[in-house]
Amino acid sequence: MQANALGASTLPPTQTAGTRPADPRKFWPLGWWRLMDWKIGIIPLPVYFILAVLLVILTQEGEIKADAPTMIAVLVLGGFTCAEIGKRLPVLRSIGAGAIFATFIPSALAYYGLIPPQIQKSITDFTKFTNFLYIYIAAIIVGSILGMDRQVLIRGFLKIFVPLAAGSVAAACVGTLVGVMLGLGAYHTFFFIVVPIMAGGVGEGAIPLSIGYAAILGQPQGDLFAQVLPPVMLGSLTAIVFSGILNYVGKRLPHLTGEGRLQPGGDDALDMKGETAKSETGGAMDVATIAGAGLTAVTLYLLGVMMHHVVGLPAPVAMLFLAVLAKLTQAVSPHLQAGGFVVYKFVQVGMTYPLLFAIGVAMTPWDKLMAAFTLVNLAVIVSTVFTLMATGFMVGRWLAMYPIETAIVNACHSGQGGTGDVAILTAADRMQLMPFAQIATRIGGALTVTGVLIVLRWIV
Repeated sequence: MQANALGASTLPPTQTAGTRPADPRKFWPLGWWRLMDWKIGIIPLPVYFILAVLLVILTQEGEIKADAPTMIAVLVLGGFTCAEIGKRLPVLRSIGAGAIFATFIPSALAYYGLIPPQIQKSITDFTKFTNFLYIYIAAIIVGSILGMDRQVLIRGFLKIFVPLAAGSVAAACVGTLVGVMLGLGAYHTFFFIVVPIMAGGVGEGAIPLSIGYAAILGQPQGDLFAQVLPPVMLGSLTAIVFSGILNYVGKRLPHLTGEGRLQPGGDDALDMKGETAKSETGGAMDVATIAGAGLTAVTLYLLGVMMHHVVGLPAPVAMLFLAVLAKLTQAVSPHLQAGGFVVYKFVQVGMTYPLLFAIGVAMTPWDKLMAAFTLVNLAVIVSTVFTLMATGFMVGRWLAMYPIETAIVNACHSGQGGTGDVAILTAADRMQLMPFAQIATRIGGALTVTGVLIVLRWIV
């Protein structure tokens, strides 16, 4: 045995004092370890096949339940499988195919009965009753806000409304004009295609919009909801594809993007936050701090729920403002902020595709999506979303913001609510924009619905 200058052992990592060197030709354990390091998403390859076999057996035995352990296995396996398919397709992988496949493949499988009924029912029950979409959004929002530079945060929140407002007006005009040119008529195009795209999704957009339309027009709310839902879903899909394209453009033209930062002049890059906090506090990150940061995110969400009951503000929006307030007033220590970043990264890496898979099965009706696939509707929807994003790009550049980031935030205004934000930002690989995406989706959608209902009542 040899030693280096400091007297430390130079034995190979597989050999210790008094043992023979491991034979690299033997499968166990080195070959098995190499196999465990091959992954589909986050799943080690042997674990992937074990999970698949177990779920087949449990399905045959009728033991698939809507409990957390079983659903974690089902959603992780399904989500990362679909995403892996999308990520391996030439060309499409560069425009967000992972997020698209993780959302829409399970929707099609559920519609055509290719998912066993008990698995589909368990996924639907688990998604709707646990409401884990909001756990995800809470972790993403709180982690990304706590990881930003305070001055960048202030300037970004004030400036993002300008490209958002300009894009909304331009998209409404262009989308309506295209519909008129294609023979749909201004009234139908504007109120039943263009407005639903920018209404803020299904729960906060299409439903209240259809209720308002029903009250003003005296028509059944169900019929009106069936008309406004397809543009919401197809508009979100269009935004996902365009955001994936912008991510590709950003790699080719790096001067147009801040890689998740909204504007120059500040260090709001989240991946620096852990080291910053460590140097400021003098201690390494521990599990208790990470757990505390996760609980902080949940607490802010529950405060948002309480504010919703008191003042009527949607819980995610209230949580967003509370997180901003905590950051601006320095109510959270740097060490806890670093813990928030770890929670953010864990949720982003481990939960995004399983969440999208659950959304596809439980909340994305394939038949409604396909109903919007007419050439005329498609032309109006694509022109609306393109104008919304292109205006954000140009106005953002004029305001000295990163144009790709402002265009992606504007894209979230045409997303399918919080689920659309997740898919759009995943396709764009810019999840740290979630706070601004929530402004575009929630506040922008609420203002759109309110303003349009006032206009409709005035003209009818």
